[in-house]
Amino acid sequence: MEPHPDPADYPFDLDTTLESIVSVRAQIPEDGLTAPILGTERNGHGVLIEDPDLVLTVGYLITEAESVWLVDYSGNTVPAHTLSYDQETGFGLIQALGPLQAEPMPLGRSSELKVGDRVIVAGAGGIEQAISTNLVGKREFAGHWEYVLDEALFTTPAHDNWSGAALIDSRGLLCGIGSLVLQTRSDNGSVHNANLMIPIDVLHPVLDDLRRYGRRNQPGRPWLGWFVQETEHGLVVAGTYQSGPAATAGISTGDVIHEVGGETIEDLASLFRTIWALGDAGVEIPLTLMRDGDVHNIVVHSVDRYSCLKTASIH
Repeated sequence: MEPHPDPADYPFDLDTTLESIVSVRAQIPEDGLTAPILGTERNGHGVLIEDPDLVLTVGYLITEAESVWLVDYSGNTVPAHTLSYDQETGFGLIQALGPLQAEPMPLGRSSELKVGDRVIVAGAGGIEQAISTNLVGKREFAGHWEYVLDEALFTTPAHDNWSGAALIDSRGLLCGIGSLVLQTRSDNGSVHNANLMIPIDVLHPVLDDLRRYGRRNQPGRPWLGWFVQETEHGLVVAGTYQSGPAATAGISTGDVIHEVGGETIEDLASLFRTIWALGDAGVEIPLTLMRDGDVHNIVVHSVDRYSCLKTASIH
């Protein structure tokens, strides 16, 4: 673990702020859509953001959860349930079903952070689970699971228990939630680990909908149920969900994607954005692929991802 933050360096009560972070434990049914990929037992962190019971976390921890438990700083264990999961941002909301012994952490603005700023990344457990780190990047990120952030936040040194961890600025405000650890290359060519944090600014426009409806109050994006990677050979299908739209349409691992609706695609973010621009979930997606040296034109009937999830509580 990297150096812990020193409470004397901050103009707020660091100990009280860190007590807002809780442990999250979720159990997912074995026949859930995401179980083969993300597992049936998931552990991470969440942040109390509103009294008395609203906890923000990274969505994959709680997607399809049949049971959720929170443990606060005092060791108090509280049952909870998934309130919402937002596929577009990657955030998840949990509603505690009992009182948490913590004060909510106020939300900040990730847009106010500057590259080079000293920040804190913290999991549940107080100072011992917090590190002092640096914001080293603000840039687009595309994930192979049909996910794009216009401006993800990158911090290094990396926290080794990042899932749902809090990104806290110098004023004690929550500016992001931990999603991934990945490798980055510095200007001198050295490779090191960094945390990818979901910026809090993408939560502000949808928070009311997530609280009130369990999802955005609008039609879902088209979802194909595949995993695509950027390689030296182009955009290659790395896998599909069994019985998902891509698999049903005959798309296979190893297919190389060339066009969407006649438009040439060169990178992952463009692939997903072009698909989403064709319409809402349910729209047909025409694809041109290369397979074993031959061109294949395939039409995929997209769906709303939420309709494929095992748990109906976030609809």
